[in-house]
Amino acid sequence: MPQQSHASPLSELRAGESAVIESLRGDLGLIRRLKALGFGRGQRIHLLRRAWLAGPLHVRVGMTELMLRRVDATHIRITPGVA
Repeated sequence: MPQQSHASPLSELRAGESAVIESLRGDLGLIRRLKALGFGRGQRIHLLRRAWLAGPLHVRVGMTELMLRRVDATHIRITPGVA
């Protein structure tokens, strides 16, 4: 029986929570851009804060902090919890 994944989009993570990136989805250009910013499978990510309404997410990946559009965050699948 196949193991069921508990992955969810990064856009659903709450401020102050951490997770591990399981996969990147979307078109090739988006995936390349995310990888260039440090997003990769197994990488730890921490959501620092969420902007008001549909604004960007402030995240930390490794030692890098950046703002990420929510539409792009939906293409990053994460597994909440400790790696």
